[in-house]
Amino acid sequence: MGKINPNLQIYEAFQLKVIFATMFSPHLQTRICFTVTNDLNFDQRMQRICRSLAKNEFQVILTGRKRRHSISLKNENYLQKRIPCFFDKGKLFYIEYSFRLFFSLLFTEFDIICAIDLDTILPCYLISVLKRKKRVYDAHEYFTEQKEIISRKIIKQFWNGIAEFCIPRFINGYTVNEFIRQEFNKKYAIDYKVIRNLPVMTALLPVIPEATKRFIIYQGSINEGRSFETIIPAMKDVNCQLLIFGEGNYFKQTQQLILENNLENKVILKGALTPDLLKEITPYAYFGLMLFEGKGLNQIHSLSNRFFDYIMAGIPQICIRFPEYEKINDNYKVAWMINSTDSKTISDAMNKLLNNDVIYQELKKNACIAREHLNWESADEKKLISFYQNL
Repeated sequence: MGKINPNLQIYEAFQLKVIFATMFSPHLQTRICFTVTNDLNFDQRMQRICRSLAKNEFQVILTGRKRRHSISLKNENYLQKRIPCFFDKGKLFYIEYSFRLFFSLLFTEFDIICAIDLDTILPCYLISVLKRKKRVYDAHEYFTEQKEIISRKIIKQFWNGIAEFCIPRFINGYTVNEFIRQEFNKKYAIDYKVIRNLPVMTALLPVIPEATKRFIIYQGSINEGRSFETIIPAMKDVNCQLLIFGEGNYFKQTQQLILENNLENKVILKGALTPDLLKEITPYAYFGLMLFEGKGLNQIHSLSNRFFDYIMAGIPQICIRFPEYEKINDNYKVAWMINSTDSKTISDAMNKLLNNDVIYQELKKNACIAREHLNWESADEKKLISFYQNL
């Protein structure tokens, strides 16, 4: 993990001065404030959205969380603000962050407030009513159908209550796939747009030398419901190293699984990397893992960043056969699809890609073709700009 840079406070103080300056100066640009609960350095979707809006003459402020181990903010073409909290997770964190976010927004000037997922929606709703400003909901996922929520009755009731109160009051919004859009329309009588998690187009790396040591990559949050209970044991039957890039609520359990299966030299937890650094590493992987357990509509109907990131990197992937991924794979044939996430199925699929060069090269070639179509600039960036222009 990175250490706090001594220039962190200086840069963030500068950002705050700019924010306060915008409060008392005339403006011509539409000001949009986005709110998240995570650390801004690692939110690839929000970086992409904010950069696109800022370069298209919107004034953007992204507000998020400042953790104890937060690294220095990267200089961006939009404003960034991080809120420190005493609590790091759980109910007390949510309560504390909601209060701190509300009072931060109270002193932030904006024309449009956008809540990212359900965990920031309540303070955004209250402040939009108080200030009489337009509000938008960006549903990165089907929040109330996450495994870690549906498996806890009281927590599920709480978040369902927040959703049923707030979401119908956000008549403007967008989400990541057609299934969630339709579910929201049936459940909350709202008609949202679909803006997918497509990556920004990058240059394709030259052919990697054969002598380069092979490794498999997993990138993304290490959370419940992402099959680590079966991925780790599967690696006992695979002659290759697995590098895992990310953090999350299942990190310690994953560490324990690695120890229990004596895989310390084969499965390596690398921690979280910024999206820009990850883009430099992913193309060197032999293939990626894109797996979810079939528990909860959020998992079954997900459309994850990393599915598209592997395509952009020009590498094949092993992917669970869930509807949204299967639709895309039917068109582009970029992934080896599996029907189950049990350890035997996973290890068989890994060995298939490691040992069958014909299948591997076909998937790799298809990924390099698909990346020309499945990129941010091809369609979804224009949809995002149009959405905010029409507001």
